[in-house]
Amino acid sequence: MTGLLAEVLDGQREADLQRAARALLKEPLLTADGPYADAFRLVRRHSAELREWFERNVGWTLRTDADAARLRKTPGTLTEATHPAREVGRSALPFTRRRYVLLCLTLAALERGESQVALGRLAEQVVVAAADPELTAAGITFTLERRDERLDLAAVVRLLLRLGVLRRVAGDEDAYVSGSGDVLYDVRRRVLAGMPAARHGPSLIGSEGFEERLVEMTAQTALDSDELRFRAIRWKLTRLLLDDPVLYYDDLTDEELVYLTRQRGFITARIGELTGLVAEIRAEGIAMVDPHDELTDVRMPEQGTHGHITLLLAGYLARADRPVTPYELASRVRELAAEHGGFWAKSAREPGTEHELVEQALEKIVALGLAERTEQGVVPRPALARYAVGEPAVREPGRVQSPAVVPDSIVEDER
Repeated sequence: MTGLLAEVLDGQREADLQRAARALLKEPLLTADGPYADAFRLVRRHSAELREWFERNVGWTLRTDADAARLRKTPGTLTEATHPAREVGRSALPFTRRRYVLLCLTLAALERGESQVALGRLAEQVVVAAADPELTAAGITFTLERRDERLDLAAVVRLLLRLGVLRRVAGDEDAYVSGSGDVLYDVRRRVLAGMPAARHGPSLIGSEGFEERLVEMTAQTALDSDELRFRAIRWKLTRLLLDDPVLYYDDLTDEELVYLTRQRGFITARIGELTGLVAEIRAEGIAMVDPHDELTDVRMPEQGTHGHITLLLAGYLARADRPVTPYELASRVRELAAEHGGFWAKSAREPGTEHELVEQALEKIVALGLAERTEQGVVPRPALARYAVGEPAVREPGRVQSPAVVPDSIVEDER
């Protein structure tokens, strides 16, 4: 009986550890009183094991205290831009370059400010910081006199509210945007301090080019030994498998590919033990599949008009043997509207909406690693082959049946 109880307790501990790890991968910043408070408590309970695993396998640091848990993640690909921060709310619009700059200026102002701040006062501080000559030379200006600029600041503040950096005391952002009121916030300084994920502060970086600055901000110690070089490769590969939908062998250097070939079983097993992700290994690459469909910010297939159009265009691209231009895809949407438009939202059937619909579909397809944009057009990648056979059948308005996951005839299963 004692042995059975110990087995049950061990199983429960492993399940809790896995839930904690998955929570951090999904939300790298968890607060004690936020929407993921239960996950935060799990992370604190297992913080020592989680910290050791992330430091050893991906080089990420985990900081926990009574207020927050922060996993400082460094992506495997620094210039990957298909998973932006998004506006909080139904629109979920991606952050623009201006909003990212405004986010950085807002964080800097909060760091220098008091424990409480009004949105109007915060705006004044941001305007002063935005007057920096280097920002002006780069074409970035903020006066916050126009409504669209105030909307940008409100979007930044709402993101910080969701992350737990700010807590609303009184007021409403919409009133500020319209010019009829102000908002008061508590600044949670411990959470704010955990926001930067870079190893080196931006002010210490000497390079001027964007990509060069990213490399310096995330650089490890000098890789002057085989052990350190292999560790850096292992960290990069594990980061890619945790963060990206698909790891393609063609995207790796020769040294990285040789290392992965030798260590693939070990790396994928370690990831599977911690997260519950299952390795799908094909001739072109590896995908870590989530049986629970939770660890993603982009899903396919999805229901509704846009989900249906995305699936149909994915099937069209999967059968292409050359780059396909956005104009061709727009023409295809017009053809699909004649065939399936009765099941689509009225707005999607309006003339002239084809290019917007194509852009929305491509944003998702590219973000999932199923295709890439080139100067010649959109080029399908191997993982898109699962959508190549047939087209999704409509069961009822607004609900789309997913295409069957068919054997990839163009790849060789290595399992």
